[in-house]
Amino acid sequence: MAWFKKFDDKENISGVTQMKSSVIRKITSDILSNYPAIAEYQDIILPKKEQMKLVKCHDHIEILTIKGEPLFFKQRGDFMPTLRLLHKFPFILPPQQVDKGAVRFVLSGANIMCPGLTSKGAILTPAEKETVVALMAEGKEHALAIGIMKMSADEIKSVNKGIGIDNVHYLNDGLWQMKTVK
Repeated sequence: MAWFKKFDDKENISGVTQMKSSVIRKITSDILSNYPAIAEYQDIILPKKEQMKLVKCHDHIEILTIKGEPLFFKQRGDFMPTLRLLHKFPFILPPQQVDKGAVRFVLSGANIMCPGLTSKGAILTPAEKETVVALMAEGKEHALAIGIMKMSADEIKSVNKGIGIDNVHYLNDGLWQMKTVK
């Protein structure tokens, strides 16, 4: 499900809109309710005085930018932080750690299978289904992907087969490569 596997900002962007302050307030409120850890850093991450733009892309993908830098993205649902933002503020999302064997697959856009989350080297933290999580690699400091839990952590442990987490954005995909938007 990696949304940005073949994403090219030159081809996939259909429009850039300067947002009204009422829309910005609504989006900021939604982001703060979904990611309460941001509240303390709100003025740094979502400064009130900066121009916020919405970049509309194909496949109903929307990217929220400030000073042209992509900070949040969504496809129909709620906004999620980009990896660049997550690397600056790693506490935004709950982490799930995959074992070393899963890393190359995650970096090629593959979804995360349950055995990659329950094996030695993996750390599965409690999380509910549909939770947006940071995917960490065994022995690495920064997240290598952002995913959405397809099962709760308890279900992943008990079932231990099939897709545990949908990979939506990973290092070096189209969103990571995206230049600043004017």
